[in-house]
Amino acid sequence: MRITIALLIIGTGLATMATAQAPQPGSDPNFTGVVTAMDAKDVTAGRRTFAAGARSAWHSHEKGQLLYAESGRMRTGRRGEAFKEYPAGGSEYTAPNVEHWHGATPKEPLVQVNIQFGGATKWLSKTTDDEYNRK
Repeated sequence: MRITIALLIIGTGLATMATAQAPQPGSDPNFTGVVTAMDAKDVTAGRRTFAAGARSAWHSHEKGQLLYAESGRMRTGRRGEAFKEYPAGGSEYTAPNVEHWHGATPKEPLVQVNIQFGGATKWLSKTTDDEYNRK
């Protein structure tokens, strides 16, 4: 009896959800103005731990990348530029097809979150010690 009633309630709820209309843009009580959720099927994210001094090889992302230092200290470099460092909570966006590398600083490990916006990653040569330490 209890199972039958539960199935009836669940079935009624599913029928109601199936016939309910999608909310109209701007009708969400958690936002002001027109805010519409977008498809994120090409967005991917990852999380890595880098030991002190560890870093990626040079690479680029077809549609760009966002990096976030969750903990530790992050060092990043772009072709022809001095490296930059970011404390925990810091972030950096790299535009599409810009050759870059990223990793931990020489004396502090890093937990990094990375977000790609679709497309391929083109891996290049290893980041040398001279490139990693260039000011």
